[in-house]
Amino acid sequence: MSSPAAAIVQAVPPGQFPGGTRRALSAVDQAADKARLKAELQSKINGMQNSRPSSRRLPTVPVLAGILPGGGLQAGAAYSVTNSTTLAMALLAGPSGAGAWCSVIGMPTFSVEAAAGFGIALDKLVLVPHPGDQWLTVTAAMVDVVSIVLTCAPQHVAPSDASRLMARLRQRGAALVTMGPWPHSEATLSVTGSNWQGLGSGTGHLRSRRMRITAHASTGRSRTADLWLPDLHHGPWSTSMSPSAPAAHSESGQQEFFSRPARAS
Repeated sequence: MSSPAAAIVQAVPPGQFPGGTRRALSAVDQAADKARLKAELQSKINGMQNSRPSSRRLPTVPVLAGILPGGGLQAGAAYSVTNSTTLAMALLAGPSGAGAWCSVIGMPTFSVEAAAGFGIALDKLVLVPHPGDQWLTVTAAMVDVVSIVLTCAPQHVAPSDASRLMARLRQRGAALVTMGPWPHSEATLSVTGSNWQGLGSGTGHLRSRRMRITAHASTGRSRTADLWLPDLHHGPWSTSMSPSAPAAHSESGQQEFFSRPARAS
């Protein structure tokens, strides 16, 4: 399709370009330049908007929602777990219990039996135990199709690769949970205390476990709450539930012990 300027040129016989025609040609060219500039700016703005973190929350176990920044797992965000696969499973339990697809990458010892016990739906769980040197490619591909990815990232990830993966998370509205540090984590979660219930004075059997979870936000703020593992069976949870931690308690005549003391900060 010919441009407006070309149409004017074709309408004027060769060699006959009065001053008015020249001014008209110049005005048309300027209008076309402005239109192109506007289109380019709009495209850049759209790209920037698509790269912003989503404000959508994923269903989260209420106790964990109460200590996470923003009141729960955020679509497009990343989180780190330092010392507990059980805690990582608890983070997956909320989205999975609400019907979301999950993926576990680079964790060959991940127990599907334990995952099922925590309420993770195995029929919507994709396992990639050995991604090898294709970890980034596999993880990026999974971000396109599932709501939350749990992975053991390589020890060294190039900053540019990490940034591209985060941009993909934001575009797709997925969440990332890494075992170990991740440069773009919204929060780092760890188990700072643990005890079992059920043992008396030399009698009884283990019936439940309480974990004290501490979340260190990227802003520097820390929050602590106690998670009773049996509570993971009480889902599914919605994104609108107000988080509330169950009160800590000990049964009469039974011993209660923490492997390490912890306090709220």
